[in-house]
Amino acid sequence: MEMTKRPRRLRSSETLRKMVRETRMDKSSLIYPMFVMDGENRVQEIPSMEGQYRYTTDRMGEELERLADAGVDKVMLFGIPEKKDELGSQAYAEDGIVQRALREGKKQFPDMYFLTDVCMCEYTSHGHCGVLCGQDVDNDETLKLLAKTALSHVQAGADMVAPSDMMDGRVKAIRECLDAHGFINTPIMSYAVKYASGFYGPFRDAAGSAPSFGDRKSYQMDYHNRKEGLKEALTDVEEGADIIMVKPALSYLDVLSEVSKAVQVPVAAYSVSGEYAMVKAGAKMGWIEEEKIICEMAVSTYRAGAGIYLTYFAKELAKFMDEGRIG
Repeated sequence: MEMTKRPRRLRSSETLRKMVRETRMDKSSLIYPMFVMDGENRVQEIPSMEGQYRYTTDRMGEELERLADAGVDKVMLFGIPEKKDELGSQAYAEDGIVQRALREGKKQFPDMYFLTDVCMCEYTSHGHCGVLCGQDVDNDETLKLLAKTALSHVQAGADMVAPSDMMDGRVKAIRECLDAHGFINTPIMSYAVKYASGFYGPFRDAAGSAPSFGDRKSYQMDYHNRKEGLKEALTDVEEGADIIMVKPALSYLDVLSEVSKAVQVPVAAYSVSGEYAMVKAGAKMGWIEEEKIICEMAVSTYRAGAGIYLTYFAKELAKFMDEGRIG
């Protein structure tokens, strides 16, 4: 049979397949989400996220050392306070858990890049992402506390802040606050396109952040909507976001693709706790090959348009890159 075009030619060897890859990854694009908690000398495994732990500040160095050894030099911190109240005051307290973790982390690992999640849900007694007015979250009052929280993180050593609350106008509020205090070069990674998703369950277990009533559908996005995600992303860029995030990753690759084409800033994707837990559970039952699924999920996210990947599998992916199994 005479054929001029034979696509299989470029698949004939591993060397050739790697040379012509359209999607490439490296360790510099990985961010590891890490949970820090109040207390002393404690490391707690998260029941719904096998292999993931909460650390007190005096023990967090153990995990940071493992990350550094793997070549992962970026961490997103999530705080779990011992005490919560209506206004989430530990979110912006000078001696709050994230603030103390930043100081300790920077002291032990000055070359590690620390990002912080800026939200109220882990700190409020009601579990919602802001100040309540009756049964609803008061958007504009919440902005004041989000800006205050972001500032306290940067003053404690955060290299970047990442608001995840989905309040309207929060990027502008944080940018103006940081600039007014001289932090004009601190970037903002906005959780701009964050859906009200069933994939967050294990995270809420990890952070103790499930709402005590209702849900978050009045501020997180309806997963039926695609155009709304573009609107949110473009709005946050206009307000001063330096990086745009799409969350979750796996079920929203179509949105990720469109957002990456629409904005002129870097785009991140967060492979969330539910994605991690499903892979771990499936592998434990012997139904899937864990390593292959980890790699395929990651590549699909980059292929869709992400240049930055937040994942609980950061150490594993770094290892696979070193071994040439992905990259």
